[in-house]
Amino acid sequence: MMSATSTLALTHFVTLADSFDKNKVTPGVLGFIVFAVIGGAVWLLMKSMNKHMKKVDFDEPPEGGEAGTTVSSATAPEPKTS
Repeated sequence: MMSATSTLALTHFVTLADSFDKNKVTPGVLGFIVFAVIGGAVWLLMKSMNKHMKKVDFDEPPEGGEAGTTVSSATAPEPKTS
């Protein structure tokens, strides 16, 4: 059961919805702000990732082709954890 005020409010929304051209709807300012925030967040994440990737040490021990050149876990260098 609908009251008179809710019926009146719905009729106003229906007339406003009919005045918009459905082929010319654009995202507007809010869409631009959301896109800009997402772009800024991606930029900050990439900057942080580059900083962390520069700290990574990619030096690998050489592959031991001979049986006597294998490195045991007791003599292996500890990983960097700065």
